[in-house]
Amino acid sequence: MSLVFWDTMLFIYWFEDHPKYAGRVRTIFERMEERQDTLVTSAFTVGEVLVAPYRKGDQRIVEEMRSMFRPPFVKVLPFTSETAARYAQIRAELKVSPADAIQLACAAEAGVDLFLTNDHALAGKRVPGIQFVAPMDVALF
Repeated sequence: MSLVFWDTMLFIYWFEDHPKYAGRVRTIFERMEERQDTLVTSAFTVGEVLVAPYRKGDQRIVEEMRSMFRPPFVKVLPFTSETAARYAQIRAELKVSPADAIQLACAAEAGVDLFLTNDHALAGKRVPGIQFVAPMDVALF
């Protein structure tokens, strides 16, 4: 059993049934269920995922998506003052975007085993508190 963090795009691919990536995301989720892994993401992800339905004014979709970010489906990690310190260190040392630093800081604060992303610029980065930062096409699933 592992603690696995999903970057924002994995949720967007799944929710929007992306023609290229949705199948891969579903496969990852199914394998995680089989292995009894715990899916986590940040509160920032929730906000990012809700942008499109809010733009469309579709309150039904907003509520449906918000319900997906509740246990047992996923655990949402907060951005605390401790996380903010990690964020600053990550921004200073890795020179990543503010959004990426927020995600990595939340994952590091939680001590995740695996951070999955479709951002190949992030894949392979070494972040204290995260065992592996890997692309979603990694052969683990």
